[in-house]
Amino acid sequence: QVQLVESGGGLVQAGGSLRLSCAVSGRIFRDNDMGWYRRAPGKQRELVATITRGSTTNYADSVKGRFTITRDNAKNTVYLQMNSLKPEDTAVYYCKADQVSYWGKGILVTVSS
Repeated sequence: QVQLVESGGGLVQAGGSLRLSCAVSGRIFRDNDMGWYRRAPGKQRELVATITRGSTTNYADSVKGRFTITRDNAKNTVYLQMNSLKPEDTAVYYCKADQVSYWGKGILVTVSS
């Protein structure tokens, strides 16, 4: 059974950092580009960052220069390093395996001002 399990969320003050992890089961990780998405309160889910199987990355303009997506193929895990966090980064963050459109359950990140 395919699972995507996010971890690393929580409460942080503005200007702080968090690192999200998404552990992916099975061969899905190896065969898929991976992405992080988020849904802020009252808003639609939006792209945060993606990373291809070849580790090419793409970022939303709102997080460029602050967030970094990486993947560890040996651990079947994708990471999102979030620095200089802002209150507007508060959202539920989701991990996605793009080609198969499998989603994690999401993890809450709250940034206090």
